[in-house]
Amino acid sequence: MKWFGLNRTRNGLKSKIDWSSHLPKHIAIMMDGNGRWAKRRGLPRSAGHYAGMQTMRQTISMCHKNGIESLTLYAFSTENWKRPKDEVDYIISLVSEFVQETNVRELNENNIKVFFIGDISKFPEVTQQAMRKVVDETEENTGLKVYFAMNYGGKSDIIQAVRSIVKTKNEEEITEEEFEQFLYTGNNPCPDLLIRTSGEKRLSNFLLWQSAHTELWFTDEMWPDFNEELLYASILDYQNRKKRA
Repeated sequence: MKWFGLNRTRNGLKSKIDWSSHLPKHIAIMMDGNGRWAKRRGLPRSAGHYAGMQTMRQTISMCHKNGIESLTLYAFSTENWKRPKDEVDYIISLVSEFVQETNVRELNENNIKVFFIGDISKFPEVTQQAMRKVVDETEENTGLKVYFAMNYGGKSDIIQAVRSIVKTKNEEEITEEEFEQFLYTGNNPCPDLLIRTSGEKRLSNFLLWQSAHTELWFTDEMWPDFNEELLYASILDYQNRKKRA
């Protein structure tokens, strides 16, 4: 499925952005509202998750096209396991669909590098293999870095970092900078801008440490309806905040 270059946008908001300065290098997105989007249309929740995956693909394309350096997507939280099993199984199946050969080829053609953050050992082996495949096959790329947060929780991220750092560092050696290297995000800079769709206005256990100084931007639109105009609106708002600072 061809999914780069499919975006359609009006030029109003884009033309207002100063593309030479005060741009977010790293955007994080909480892709919220798939189920509610489907329910409002009388569709099964799986239809919402599928539509959300298409939006995710086009959002990666948008960020690539507009020179964003890093994009972190909250794809599956540690709390998502509490959902009905058939819904969980369907969401997990979308991971394998995403990394089909055609998609990997397009990622490479666009120089996009993929990472997965979180405890992926909890997923079925076939899913883990699909994750490792796309990571390995995009490893040499040097463009946009896309981080998929899978079985990720901010609290568990901090706990695993604490367990790791105490094995290698003395207490007096531990600084904030050192500690950040042990988080799942590692050397990836903390997000400049965090977007959440669906009208909810909370972090919901996403990048708790990393978002300490992040600008937050919320929209009432459900994730499947997120588009390039909304991305530009968030970037413009971020830019205006930074110019006022």
